Amino acid sequence: MEQVFEFAGNNLLLVGGFVAVLGLLAWTEIMRKVQGLTELTPAQAVAWINDPSAVVIDISSVADFNKGHIVNARNLQASRLAKPDAEIEKLKDNKLLVVCRSGQTAVAAAANLKKMGAGEVAVLKGGMAQWRSDQFPVTSK
Repeated sequence: MEQVFEFAGNNLLLVGGFVAVLGLLAWTEIMRKVQGLTELTPAQAVAWINDPSAVVIDISSVADFNKGHIVNARNLQASRLAKPDAEIEKLKDNKLLVVCRSGQTAVAAAANLKKMGAGEVAVLKGGMAQWRSDQFPVTSK
């Protein structure tokens, strides 16, 4: 135990960085729970998507979206979700699955949807990268 304290004393910057990263990870997870967001694995998302009232919102860039996306997904930029227009207002009564490239930026977009009054909002855990990795179908149409 004495060596741990000696290491920490000799490497304050390294230990401080580690504590900061650990704190940010904990804060991110706590905020996800507080905001009431659901994270779905690709397999769980399939059941969600098969609900007739479900809408998949892909906030990836247009270029990434055109490379491949979930069938029937709508490509909406995250900035549109921050200040919703009439089209987005119509979506809030549906079950919404928010998708991005890696699953990170979808959390903030989903939080914006919750703030505007959307009832059921979920995020695809791991984003399109995980969807492809799990070998679920994509389309470029």
